[in-house]
Amino acid sequence: MVPVLIGVVIDQGVAAGDLPALARWLVVLAVVYVALSFSYRFGARAGERAAERAGHALRMELVERVLDARGGAEEGRLPGALTNTATEDAKRVGAVNMSVMLAFSALMGIVVAAVVLLRVSVPLGLVVLAGTPLLLFLGHLLSKPLEKASEDQQDRAAHASGVAADLVKGLRVLKGIGAETAAVARYRVTSGDSLAATLRAARAEALQTGLVVALTGVFIAVVALVGGRLAASGEITLGELVSAVGLALFLIGPLEVFAWVNAQFAMGRASAARIAEVLAAPHAIAAGTSPMPVPVRGSLRLRGVSHDTLKGVDLEVAPGEVLGVAAVDPADAISLLRCLGRTADPSSGTVELDGVALADLDPAALREVLLVADHDADLFEGTLRENVGGAHPEAMAAAGADEVAGELPGGIDGHVAERGQSLSGGQRQRVALARALAADRAVLVVHDPTTAVDAVTEARIASRLRDVRRDRTTILVTTSPALLAVADRVVLLDGGRITDAAPHADLVTRNAAYRTAVLA
Repeated sequence: MVPVLIGVVIDQGVAAGDLPALARWLVVLAVVYVALSFSYRFGARAGERAAERAGHALRMELVERVLDARGGAEEGRLPGALTNTATEDAKRVGAVNMSVMLAFSALMGIVVAAVVLLRVSVPLGLVVLAGTPLLLFLGHLLSKPLEKASEDQQDRAAHASGVAADLVKGLRVLKGIGAETAAVARYRVTSGDSLAATLRAARAEALQTGLVVALTGVFIAVVALVGGRLAASGEITLGELVSAVGLALFLIGPLEVFAWVNAQFAMGRASAARIAEVLAAPHAIAAGTSPMPVPVRGSLRLRGVSHDTLKGVDLEVAPGEVLGVAAVDPADAISLLRCLGRTADPSSGTVELDGVALADLDPAALREVLLVADHDADLFEGTLRENVGGAHPEAMAAAGADEVAGELPGGIDGHVAERGQSLSGGQRQRVALARALAADRAVLVVHDPTTAVDAVTEARIASRLRDVRRDRTTILVTTSPALLAVADRVVLLDGGRITDAAPHADLVTRNAAYRTAVLA
């Protein structure tokens, strides 16, 4: 409306020499400027709010999918790649809301300009009405290479983030085996690929923007040429010519907005596809509909369970029993843990809790009563108390985590760095074990909880473990003699099958494979 009002000011105030009309229209022009200022302020706020809320909603949906008890979203994806999807991709898709708002405002500007130009001159209006859709179509075609380049860029960036996260997580191990040089070389290649993809995306965006701006300039020149010829022939007034030229210059803004919007849509579509892949990832296990047994006694039974390396495993665990499981092959232990924790269902056979198949239970409800404490459980940034889930003095003492608290500035409220990097390996294990014990589940399965602690601490943990888990089912998947010695009985997993079962002392005496697995 500003170019239109300037034309009115020229025709009715300046050209006619009418001072009251000039003042009146200048006041109208000032009011329009004030309205524009407030409209932009509140419109931009609304657009930013919509973009941020959409990005937040996508992040929450992605987090819920990743944390879904049925799993599956993390399959084939590095943690860093999932993080990149939940941050950068969600932000890009959320920004589409702002792009839609700006595209609508640009479209309205073009429509108003076209209507005014049609009233001034039909040829001028037709030039705008015919040229604008053509420019928009060309902008859409030019955005296709950018969409492909943007998708490749995000894939490479996500992979680089995942590799970097893995390197940071395993930094101590890499230093211990002297593999820093190889790790740096690997990341340098990955980072270089990500940089090259980013540069390709930047070149595609620059090319698309440059071509659209050039086409827009040609379009504006045509509008100005047609308007100038009409003014020269007397078909339009001086004020209408000024309005026409002003509208032609104004149209650069909306058309550039459309060029930017096309680029944002292209990047948004690429990111949306990546998000959709995560959200649509099939679940690793089914939900299950059977009710949880009440009360949970804690008996477990495996009937002919085969999964990965396991081959027809049959096993019964009585309520309140402390069972040791020693695996000759660590892969057998991992397969057993996946079945017990129901991160995967057996390929054949069943695992039952109090007579109900785990596959028939809701996995989230199951984990309220059965906890598998993995060997490599992560700690979180915060206090020691927050990592354990409260004070829980009995669990802290049983796991030896009270000694960790005594060594930390601030005690149990002392700070723990992300992933527990501020603690030693043994300290992290003790805190993780304390957290598992504090959860107080009816069935607890722990996997090699003391591999990084000294022999004296391990013996102390073993002696206290039975007391803190009295009357509740506990399965110790380990090759630690100290822990296996406190179990009621121990089963030996060899070649994917249970080949022997007896108290630890008996197995040491009579079974050579057991001695090799446990004492070697």
